[in-house]
Amino acid sequence: MSRSLPAQGYRIELAPTSVRIGAGDEAGAFYGRCTFDQLAHLATRGWFGGRLPVGTVVDWPDVERRGVMVDVSRDKVPTLDTLFALVDRLAAWKINHLELYMEHTFAYSGHEEVWAQADPYTADDIRALEAHCAAQHVELAANQNTLGHMERWLIHPRYRDLGIARGMVRNPFGMLRPASTLDPANPAALHLVRDLLGQLGDVFTSPRVHVGMDEPWELPAEDHGSWAAWASKLATCPEMDGKTMLVWGDMLSNFPDLADSLPEGTVVCEWGYEAGHPFGDRASALIERGIETWLCPGTSSWLSVVGRLTNAVDNTRSAADAAVAAGISSVMTTDWGDFGHLQQLPFSDPGLAAVAAFTWCARTNRHLDPPAIAALLDMHCYDDPAGRIGGAIAALGDVHTLFPLAFPNLSTLTLHLYLPQLPLGSGFTTGLDATHLDAVSGVVDTARSAVAAARPERVDGALVLEEVDAGADLVLLACDDARARLATCDGRLSSVPDVARQDLARRLAEITDRQRTLWLARNRAGGLADSLAWLDHLRDCYQGEDCDPDWAGPLRCL
Repeated sequence: MSRSLPAQGYRIELAPTSVRIGAGDEAGAFYGRCTFDQLAHLATRGWFGGRLPVGTVVDWPDVERRGVMVDVSRDKVPTLDTLFALVDRLAAWKINHLELYMEHTFAYSGHEEVWAQADPYTADDIRALEAHCAAQHVELAANQNTLGHMERWLIHPRYRDLGIARGMVRNPFGMLRPASTLDPANPAALHLVRDLLGQLGDVFTSPRVHVGMDEPWELPAEDHGSWAAWASKLATCPEMDGKTMLVWGDMLSNFPDLADSLPEGTVVCEWGYEAGHPFGDRASALIERGIETWLCPGTSSWLSVVGRLTNAVDNTRSAADAAVAAGISSVMTTDWGDFGHLQQLPFSDPGLAAVAAFTWCARTNRHLDPPAIAALLDMHCYDDPAGRIGGAIAALGDVHTLFPLAFPNLSTLTLHLYLPQLPLGSGFTTGLDATHLDAVSGVVDTARSAVAAARPERVDGALVLEEVDAGADLVLLACDDARARLATCDGRLSSVPDVARQDLARRLAEITDRQRTLWLARNRAGGLADSLAWLDHLRDCYQGEDCDPDWAGPLRCL
């Protein structure tokens, strides 16, 4: 080891007949080997004249902890093989922190009715994953929501009284959803959460535990102080002894006075998923109070089918820039699965690559744009010598920008597939006409042609091609659905002639079958029925059933 190199840093000396790798620590040695392996692989692909370049590489991270959080609760539970392959890829990109966002997908002893249909991770699964991570210098940390987003618990009669509200309620967006927020004044709610944290603590060895606490929608604004009181209860419970507690930062953004009551040592994960999110300003306000802050952008893949690529790249770049400027040690990108996790895994890859690029050697990488990231994905993710997959994903990932209006956290291009009761040509899609749809269809057709010409040599390359094509197929359905609605007097699906709706239903049935097959190729069966329920409901609407004006997903109280 070399004292002249910083932590995680390395030096590669490439001579015509020899290679030497020096490092500041074991992690640096690992990352040096990763870079050497990438250079060697590129040489076999004809780069550098087909032989290793000669020279010296000196490299180190700009951000100490470079993380990824994967949503495994809405609704995909990836197989261990899928997670192992993801860790291999992320570690090679020098990501060193991983969290699996959990609501109900850990097999908690004594709570079988909550996870019985979810194919949850067992303690042995987590131990195996943790060992796989540790071998590649990736920290696996527990992440269990403990206040909001507890609907998977509160729908069951046994837990219903632990919530602020009971049964079905309207969230701040007007959607009718099951109550989701634990009552912080209820001792039984704390007893439940302590049980969950204790069981996780018996399995995860990381000293960091993410307890969520975001979006407690049923908590009255005037009672926001209860949020900080709940955080204090969790921080001081025996199950958190020796642990660092992480919480999401949205409540602190809405109620800055809560920062003064936050338990000492709590880490705030400031999240924001749009390109213009004020990471710097939010971080400064927390740092001034002595609060450790992580910055958390997102992959922008959820509620989009094929992603929002430029937004994800710009969002991640701004988070990394703010972290480097403020000396923040941790950036963690998030990959959510809202509304059934209908997006395929490749549409998250650009966002994952972006956080890896912008947090390591930031000065060199910060100018990377979507085409450059697409090319890097072809080299370092898909191993596609034809160089076509990355470009196809990039094109599909920005096709939503061809629609006249944009809203945060979703793609207006596909929103009517999730919520078929919405009329087109007004509201989220004001100004939409056939020319927009024709432009989208043209881009999608070109992307599908690129996919057909791709030659990925990754082990699962054929599956990647199927996944990208399936996303494109669903977008084309969205376009044809929209054309049919715009041809009516009110833009509503119920006004579309029956013959057109039956054709859409037939196509959707084929897409649904394909979605089922692709899901099972990477994920456990638990959650599949809930995910496909979004498409099943759309097909019911196509086949003539009235579109439920309150449809917001299949989850209902039992």
